[in-house]
Amino acid sequence: MENKKVVVFSAVNEEFGLPVEHVISIEKFQKLTEIPQMPKYMGGVLTMRDELVPIIDSNLILFNKKFVHTEKTRIIVAKTDEISIGLIVDDAKEILDISPEQIKQLSINGYQSSAYISGVINLEGRLITLLQPTSLIESLEGINDIKNHVHSHQS
Repeated sequence: MENKKVVVFSAVNEEFGLPVEHVISIEKFQKLTEIPQMPKYMGGVLTMRDELVPIIDSNLILFNKKFVHTEKTRIIVAKTDEISIGLIVDDAKEILDISPEQIKQLSINGYQSSAYISGVINLEGRLITLLQPTSLIESLEGINDIKNHVHSHQS
């Protein structure tokens, strides 16, 4: 099997990875347009490349802690099967080239909501949790309301 490129980011001092084929761009944090009556994890929306992109707080989803804006805060825009989404992250660190042998599949039943965790990368003493963006989005309560809002505002 081929090596996989992964965008590594941090959320609440933990490292996570997204497969690079899902990542559209990494943006500096910018002011979001808030949408009333949306789930708490949704920070708002941005218009990027003529597309309305819902922006969600990865800290809130993964750790139930709201993000704190710093100079390093980034938005990783990723594509899922149905829509593009932006993930607010504490820092987008690097792009790594990972061999299949470095990715360990999880067999731990204690991992809550592990449907969106596709494995853990053990890299020189670092543990990087590999996320699957489509499964992550589909696991969110209220995501259909967000999809409907986005689809109703597309030109």
